[in-house]
Amino acid sequence: MDTVKTDFPYTIDSSPDYAFLNVTIPGGKTLRVEAEAMAAMNTSISMKTKMKGGLKRMFSGEKLFINEYSAGTDDAYIGLAPGTPGDIAHLYLENETVFVQNGSFLASGPDIETGIEFQGFKGFFSGEKLFMIRCSGTGDLWFNTYGGLIEIDVKDQYVVDTGFIVAFTESLSYTVRSVGGMKSLFFSGEGLVCRFSGEGKVWIQTRLTPAFVRWADAFRRVEKKSN
Repeated sequence: MDTVKTDFPYTIDSSPDYAFLNVTIPGGKTLRVEAEAMAAMNTSISMKTKMKGGLKRMFSGEKLFINEYSAGTDDAYIGLAPGTPGDIAHLYLENETVFVQNGSFLASGPDIETGIEFQGFKGFFSGEKLFMIRCSGTGDLWFNTYGGLIEIDVKDQYVVDTGFIVAFTESLSYTVRSVGGMKSLFFSGEGLVCRFSGEGKVWIQTRLTPAFVRWADAFRRVEKKSN
């Protein structure tokens, strides 16, 4: 895994708060991009949409639509904006696999195979779904976060709340459990955690979307009903 090597020259602007990805697609090449992430591009680029996930997607309720942007004979530019404010990370996989949170996949090279990995109902009681995107092969991979990004080298064991997980390497195994038993699961405000073991990397984000929604709800204007 290399964070410097790339087949698609790129720069990242406005990192880490509102990161924006600029990519050069070499002539005749194709870049796979998460749907709705394209913000700007050259007129010479053509696009088509593919759905990933198949029956797993239908039963899990998760979606993964990927747009394929192809350059003509000349190099072309595309600018990508994630849906949430935060940072963007780049990896160059070399016949490797990384699992990425469904909402964090941003873009990849054409030789990176992507598909939804349905982890059952491990996150059912907490409301936090453990649907990950399996990214395998050789080439560029970009993913985004809500908030800042922290890369953690796991040497033995490490525990992360499932909502904060952005990505992790296939070399790690994990179990999912509540923080302190069933009572804590329902009444503490804490959800489920992943206990990782082995050697590898975990990327976590510094903010949690449901927590922000709950915080913002207190400021929501509510119209009084007339008698």
